[in-house]
Amino acid sequence: MVPGPYPAEFRVRAVALVRSGRRVAEVAYDLGLSAGGLSNWVRQDRIDRGGLAGRSTTERAEPRAARERI
Repeated sequence: MVPGPYPAEFRVRAVALVRSGRRVAEVAYDLGLSAGGLSNWVRQDRIDRGGLAGRSTTERAEPRAARERI
């Protein structure tokens, strides 16, 4: 997932709770997150796992790293 203010392990665990069958709104409330932000994490996880079309986290990171080098 994309780096941000939350540690990667926290994001992974939050997404895992949703993947286990809990609702996004419920998990977001319990963890003090916005439901929209958590939905984005879940969507990106689905892309990374190949279940949804889009650019993976790795593909998104490559142009960012190149811009930083320049």
